[in-house]
Amino acid sequence: MSTSPPSGVLIVDKPLGCTSFDVVARVRRICGEKRVGHAGTLDPLATGVLPICLGSATRLIEFLADAGKEYRAVVRLGATSATYDGEGPITEQLTDPARLPEAAALAAALARFRGPQQQRPPMHSAVQQGGQRLYELARRGLTVERQPRSITIYQLELLAYTPPDVALQIECSKGTYIRSLAHDLGAALGCGAYLAGLIRTRHGPFRLAEALPLPALEAAVQAGALGQVLRPADSLVGDWPRVDVSAEAGRRLAQGQPLAYPSPAADAPRRLRVYGPAAQLLALVYWEAAKARWQPVKVFAESSGKPG
Repeated sequence: MSTSPPSGVLIVDKPLGCTSFDVVARVRRICGEKRVGHAGTLDPLATGVLPICLGSATRLIEFLADAGKEYRAVVRLGATSATYDGEGPITEQLTDPARLPEAAALAAALARFRGPQQQRPPMHSAVQQGGQRLYELARRGLTVERQPRSITIYQLELLAYTPPDVALQIECSKGTYIRSLAHDLGAALGCGAYLAGLIRTRHGPFRLAEALPLPALEAAVQAGALGQVLRPADSLVGDWPRVDVSAEAGRRLAQGQPLAYPSPAADAPRRLRVYGPAAQLLALVYWEAAKARWQPVKVFAESSGKPG
């Protein structure tokens, strides 16, 4: 008797020293599922929340891309790093500890980094520029002018300052490099800085308290309890407003037709998750203002409760 392949979301607590792709490879081996992908890269230096999608849930990874994230970071003042973190060689070192900033100067500098801003990614990053990834250029000893990107730092709070280390609580938009934030903070203070430690405490709706270490995942699989730790695929869009429709409306959606639903208020969300009579996810829809309609952007099998 055949069984359905696993499908859903694992909230993994990424260990220190491995890449996000290393985690994907290990989850693939543990769960015996070829279709595995992660949502939101974490550097080897970082630990914490890493959502991993299995099976047909990989179709929904893209919808977590816009989700906000929260971190606890340790920034080390008084030195700069080629990679903007502790992984790379130190390029400059402050010789006089007395030149480290006072707490008041640090607080004033942090205030300048809150809110919308332009941020340049590190050279050692996967951002593509001119058809090449920046880290590929960096490995050849090249440094190029990087295009700044629009980001938002929603929260930047000082948790502790024990020179030379600064502990920060950060809530930010997608595309934010905490390594760049650390480097730019050091430049603003005039003493240099790099990222010494990082924990992602939240990614979208998923929090560190619910994240599973890899050994615990392996134990669950060996005990035949993968289903107990696997979240449903639609948890990736669990913060989207939900709409339940009739079987007939579901059939129209399956054919790519717009959803017959009232237009959103000015301050209301422009995206919805749509369910059928059996509580199965039928489609994800966006509001098209130009055509004044709810247009499906991702349609799932009408008869199935899981993405197909």
